[in-house]
Amino acid sequence: MEKKWWHGKTAYQIYPKSFQDSNGDGIGDLRGIISRLDYLRDLGIDLLWLSPIYPSPFVDQGYDISDYCNIAPVFGTLDDFDELLSKARDRGIDLIMDLVLNHCSSEHPWFKKACADPLSPEADYFYIRKGRDGQPPDNLRSYFGGSVWSKLPGHEDEDLWYCHYFAREQPDLNWNNPQLREQIYSLVNFWIDRGVKGFRIDAILSIVKDLSFPGLLPDAAGDGMSHAANMNALLLDRIGPYLNELKERTFVRADCFTVGEVLTVTDKSVREFAGTNGYFSTMFDLSCRAVIESAPHYTQFTTLGPDEFASCVFATQELYQQAGAMTAPILDNHDEPRGVSYFMPEYLQNAQGARALATVQLTLRGIPFIYQGDELGMTNTHFASIDEFNDLYALDEYRHALESGLSDEQALRCVAWHSRDNARTPMLWDDSASAGFTSGKPWLRLHQDWRTVNVKNQLHDENSVLHTYRRLTALKHDSRWHDVLAWGDFTRCPVGSGMIAFWRHDENCTLLTIVNTRQDVFTMDLTRAPGADLALSAPDHHCCDLIFAANGVSLVNTILTLGCGGAAVICLRHKAMA
Repeated sequence: MEKKWWHGKTAYQIYPKSFQDSNGDGIGDLRGIISRLDYLRDLGIDLLWLSPIYPSPFVDQGYDISDYCNIAPVFGTLDDFDELLSKARDRGIDLIMDLVLNHCSSEHPWFKKACADPLSPEADYFYIRKGRDGQPPDNLRSYFGGSVWSKLPGHEDEDLWYCHYFAREQPDLNWNNPQLREQIYSLVNFWIDRGVKGFRIDAILSIVKDLSFPGLLPDAAGDGMSHAANMNALLLDRIGPYLNELKERTFVRADCFTVGEVLTVTDKSVREFAGTNGYFSTMFDLSCRAVIESAPHYTQFTTLGPDEFASCVFATQELYQQAGAMTAPILDNHDEPRGVSYFMPEYLQNAQGARALATVQLTLRGIPFIYQGDELGMTNTHFASIDEFNDLYALDEYRHALESGLSDEQALRCVAWHSRDNARTPMLWDDSASAGFTSGKPWLRLHQDWRTVNVKNQLHDENSVLHTYRRLTALKHDSRWHDVLAWGDFTRCPVGSGMIAFWRHDENCTLLTIVNTRQDVFTMDLTRAPGADLALSAPDHHCCDLIFAANGVSLVNTILTLGCGGAAVICLRHKAMA
């Protein structure tokens, strides 16, 4: 594998609306982020991904963009952005922007021109079709529920419909149009020229459509529709020319780091998307999410415990390694509930579980992304009523749950468990009013534990989740462990149910990461651990050094003991330590 500048880096995702407010309007902004750059530097962050900060009506929290080359006034100005870029760089942090290229906002000038004149050049920037006997052109279901088709505003009597895989205020862009693609390359280069070093590419599989819109076999939802993602999967082999052109016209100009949001992964797609000459630098590991969302509705979603979590993650590690690619391990993001609440047993949905998961994530092969609040051990938020939700998907699922026969209490519990708003509640900085996030009223309710789970409380606690993350990122920056954690191989260490264990190894070093999610104590002789022969290639350089531990771990000679939630990283071989 060609070594790149982003290998070995640790990334952090900010949801700008909820990170830090600087002016008291209850909404986070760029000046708020600037004020917290020292915090991010001390956390050990190298790459900073900002969810969309472009002008938007915020129907889908900024993923409906009305101007790709500006900053939403609620977040600040282009001058604020340039200052953020410069001051982040001074601290060794590079910025990653969010690229939303499958759709724009219905308030974008392109769509307004299309509505004003369906024969205009801009009309072909979108998918505008005649209906079929007064019905939508096909039976695809939107990600947010209902048909992907809505009547074109101003032309309802002409039976003209436009396609939107997400909200009706997010019309899909027609990548078949070369003039549109030129516009897209221009807007991407606008940010590259300002100094942005990378991009997260949103919902990219959706850009390819079967232009005949033939209709697909209905799926299991029972409404006669087929999820839009089903068309994505059928057309995966047609996306290459578009993404190669995007890469050559934009990303390669400045050796940009790029990470794709791609759920459909196979050995072939990993090589094409993230291999040596892939469209992107890497892709998020969304394998757990793919399993959870294999059912069409919250009421049918499955749950994953530690064993299932490890199985998904390990399979992804092996798939990418075999393909000569790097993945981007995540626990959650702005579109998912908190990982501690989702993957840990109830007795570890706390700081212990958060420290254990952090140990796994930050020592896996790839470029890990920490989501804001993960480093505090934030769990899911307790929502008291449906009126406290802002998430479009959650509101639609609440309606579906009621229609499916659930009581109001059951529907609320279901939505609260899965909603994206779990991750979107404000960052918890201290125990003052509004958790130090704002001097005003937060735009979304605070997490219930804000008085105890916050940065201020954890900064002075060496055993806190925050300090655990700091120690793990320091491990990745340490010259002794950097190379093996950046480029070393991954090998499973099968030590039984409830245990998450794997080796990272190269020609100079062998590390074992091991986590106990069981309620009983686990003991192991490291010399007899499955895969311990990885350390035998250099018998003169053996060591047995506990280089990281959390939640009560002991190592006496070669005997390792982990209590419930115990997490450790052990070096069994290192030439420099011989």
